[in-house]
Amino acid sequence: MSISVIASHDQRQAVAASLRGYAAALLLVAVSTLAGLLIAPRWGTAPVVLLYIPPVLGAAILGGLRPALIAAVASTLTYNFYFTAPYRTLLIHSAADLVTVVILFLVAVVTSHLAGSLREQARLAAAHAARNATIAGFARRLLSCTSEQDIAGLAVHELAGLFACNAALVTGRGAPRPVASAPAKVALAPSDLAAASMTLNSGEPAGRGLKRVHLADWQFHPVASEQVVMAAVGLARDDGTPPVAEDQLALLENLLDQVALALERARLEGEARAFAALRERDSIRAALLASIGDEAKPRLTAIMAAARALRRAGASDKAVVARVASEAAKLDRYIDNFLNLSPDSDRKPIEVGGVTIDLYRRSVQRDGETVRLTPKEYALLTELARHAGRVLTHGQLLRAVWGPAQEGQIEYLRVAVRALRQKLERDPAHPELIINEPAVGYRLGTQ
Repeated sequence: MSISVIASHDQRQAVAASLRGYAAALLLVAVSTLAGLLIAPRWGTAPVVLLYIPPVLGAAILGGLRPALIAAVASTLTYNFYFTAPYRTLLIHSAADLVTVVILFLVAVVTSHLAGSLREQARLAAAHAARNATIAGFARRLLSCTSEQDIAGLAVHELAGLFACNAALVTGRGAPRPVASAPAKVALAPSDLAAASMTLNSGEPAGRGLKRVHLADWQFHPVASEQVVMAAVGLARDDGTPPVAEDQLALLENLLDQVALALERARLEGEARAFAALRERDSIRAALLASIGDEAKPRLTAIMAAARALRRAGASDKAVVARVASEAAKLDRYIDNFLNLSPDSDRKPIEVGGVTIDLYRRSVQRDGETVRLTPKEYALLTELARHAGRVLTHGQLLRAVWGPAQEGQIEYLRVAVRALRQKLERDPAHPELIINEPAVGYRLGTQ
């Protein structure tokens, strides 16, 4: 159900409740008056005053502050008319009766104000709860989206339904273009595109019903995260009226914040996937280069040595031997050039507190002596060394070393870290190489 339909329904309910409140206020005053007429001949008019407090409270509970004030005025006038001399008139001859009537009116007004305030607070709390439920449901549906296009499509569909209007999500500061819209394939006029461009560049709302570009048919609001405008959401009604009322702006802003968070999440996940793919390519390249260096170069060295031996012996065709030696030397240079493509960070050893980690040669030394590590220990140390000084979470380390299936097995990580500290730290009880960041992960010290 759209917000405009809900608002119209709520307004009708509010009018009906108000009328019921006024009617109930007058009815309660009448009931109290009848009760007062019954007890006044026997006990006097003194206790009758208290009979007019319940109608005020009842009117405040049923209808709010205004019906309660009507009940307060009606109670005062009715008490004056029936229970103060001269009777059946609104005149007061006795000073005591005048004080009683004034006190009754003041008590009734204060009581009505307090009861009405409590009812208003309850109404506001219910409205906030409904708004929070709408935002929570919107955010939950956004979580199911995995791409920016999916987020844009869901966002405009939900906003169009909530506000009972057309909706579009626009990106591109220089030349704004709709990414998604509801209904599909909406056409934006030049004035609408100007309003969208202004919102994307300034981060301020623009368009129909607003100060900026108010002649546009659409009203645009920014979708921003940390002062960066990522997109603009446009809303428009077919009848040309402003799509968002003043009392709906807070809800719209909260919903757009959720869209911004979803878009930021999708962007970060995309970057993480791209980074993982890049790391995988680098890992394959490094493995390939290491294989070439380990397997091909010794054989080329042997071929060149054999060619030199044949040349010295003079037992073979010198031209053929010279050509073999020349081609082998060229191939050796090509391989050296390939090996030089390996990242400098992998070729330059890392030295921390007497420990030397050579990722290129896959060796670890402690004070000049080689340290034997298991494959998992070496893989963990390599991951920390590649990001020296940076905190890596438990999940990152477990995914990189043990694989995604073991991401929750923090005990595996702790055992490996403990073994590394025993082999590499001068004082394992006070580690300086592998630093623990409580509840987060580990980092490789840089000192």
